[in-house]
Amino acid sequence: MKQIIDPAIVRQCIQDSGLENTGLASIRELNRLVSAIEIATQVSFIRMEMGIPGLLPPDIAVNAEIEALKRGVGSKYPPFDGIPELKDEISLFIRNFMGVDISPAGCMPTVGSMQGTFLAMMMAGRRIKGRDRVLFIDPGFPVNKRQAQVLGLAFDCFDIYDYRGGKLADKLESYLQTGQYAALIYSTPNNPSWICLNEQELQTIGKLCSKYDVIALEDLAYFGMDFRVDYSEPGKPPFIPTVAKYTDNCILLISSSKSFTLAGQRIGMLAVADALFNSEADNLKTYFGSSRFGYALIFGGIYTISAGLSHSAQWGLRGLLGAVNGGQYNFVENVREYGGRAAKMKKIFLDNGFHLVYDQDDGKPLADGFYFTVGYPGISGVDLVERLLFYGISAIALVTTGSKREGIRACVSLTGPERFGELAHRLKKFHEDSNSPAV
Repeated sequence: MKQIIDPAIVRQCIQDSGLENTGLASIRELNRLVSAIEIATQVSFIRMEMGIPGLLPPDIAVNAEIEALKRGVGSKYPPFDGIPELKDEISLFIRNFMGVDISPAGCMPTVGSMQGTFLAMMMAGRRIKGRDRVLFIDPGFPVNKRQAQVLGLAFDCFDIYDYRGGKLADKLESYLQTGQYAALIYSTPNNPSWICLNEQELQTIGKLCSKYDVIALEDLAYFGMDFRVDYSEPGKPPFIPTVAKYTDNCILLISSSKSFTLAGQRIGMLAVADALFNSEADNLKTYFGSSRFGYALIFGGIYTISAGLSHSAQWGLRGLLGAVNGGQYNFVENVREYGGRAAKMKKIFLDNGFHLVYDQDDGKPLADGFYFTVGYPGISGVDLVERLLFYGISAIALVTTGSKREGIRACVSLTGPERFGELAHRLKKFHEDSNSPAV
């Protein structure tokens, strides 16, 4: 074989990592392994394993946070559920871009969407006695299942790709009618497949969540990044599709990391539909000191996890959302570059013997966005992850996301156009070696 990197070094780094199976490593574990190989070999990887934004944060947010720090907010605890000015902007942002109304009281910042998801699952799993299961509509973000395990919540999952459109209702109801489920969770655009749930599917989810009193946790980590539709104008249709149109039993989880390139500030948004926020459930009091969902969420949930998040980061996000809501900053246009990168990187893979794993979005061409999925004939996704390490390319196996398909997830964010030539060269070598007799 003629790998790009000395195979002995790669094997030694894998051994030193202690990983039982490299292809089944978590995102962070693989990230650490690849960093170790880079240090040992002085070879810069084409890094596609982790969804890290590859664009700079907006000056509006940076300057707003700096100004807040100069005012001395760094010396003051913020309210657990967020500063009022930010809560107002989150509520307006949801109205402007999703076309639904959620009161500022139910809108709050979290330490990234990951904390928001943990908090939402924790609340849902303690709300109704005897309901301690979560349904994952896969594929999805692998760490969310670990969060459920940490919380002691059982879970089930299914790959939605075979149940799009009218097929979804029967599949969902087969689970929810058992009466065991506290919540279901999905992402749209989806991580890793990049499919986007349509209005019919969201209506199905909403109606069934209302029917069976299950909370829909809608992960909007890639807010507005279905670049097939222009969602960039505040207060004007088309609005971003959401389950909140079809049920009051929902919590929206909005990340600032990708759409706003604020990953380093660890600030996300959680929004609870008004009816759920104001509802009561007797099982909550045992765990959170109040039977009122919203009160329990804030004073029993957020308070015990983090007592709020960075005061200055809240002002930075408030400044950015103010500009977005006012039409002074087009956040969609700022991240549209990811779609262009995806289209070109897909072609490079396809030109070198790979195929797209998820290639259709309910019968329509899949959008180009933050992620795409590829496989290689005769090689499992788990094996492909390890083999590509020898060529200076890193990605995660689809099986770790709950997918039933063989392949890998590729993130485009850290691979700019200046590295497309390197990617093509490395994949060409991989393709040649994979089709050559073993030496």
